[in-house]
Amino acid sequence: MVKIVKEIRRKEKAIESKEEMISILEKAKYITIAMCQDDVPYLVTLSHGYDREKNCIYFHCAREGKKVDILSEHNTVWGQAIEDYGYIEGACDHLYATTQFKGQVVFIEDTQEKEHALRIMINSLESNPQAVIDSQITEKSVQRVHIGRIDIAFMSGKKAKEIIIQL
Repeated sequence: MVKIVKEIRRKEKAIESKEEMISILEKAKYITIAMCQDDVPYLVTLSHGYDREKNCIYFHCAREGKKVDILSEHNTVWGQAIEDYGYIEGACDHLYATTQFKGQVVFIEDTQEKEHALRIMINSLESNPQAVIDSQITEKSVQRVHIGRIDIAFMSGKKAKEIIIQL
């Protein structure tokens, strides 16, 4: 089967730079991922950390629940990170930059990778990461935590950083 990929309609809004897309993933406070079970979509919002070397996103979650059940059956996700620059009053416009991605979720069991993932997430979320790393990352906490890794297969980006008035 041939897949037809529809290109972005507003080419002036496309983000072409992989570095810019990665920057959005790194700066975003959270991501939203979409998954599907029995033709019913399901969305979740996650705190995360992006790993440049592995081109993946780490997140932590409970060991059980709807998200884990769905991902255990079908691990493909689509996701989005967004930098929201706000609605422009009176211009009927909204400014933003977003990275969309597709990937496969794998739940990590290896304790070294789990610790690495926690460090990535803490460094991306905390203003004083070392203090949190020192107090939170213990052998017991690493064994207990449930970590998912999204291996990114595809990324695209779109932005509107200035008002475009269309008459």
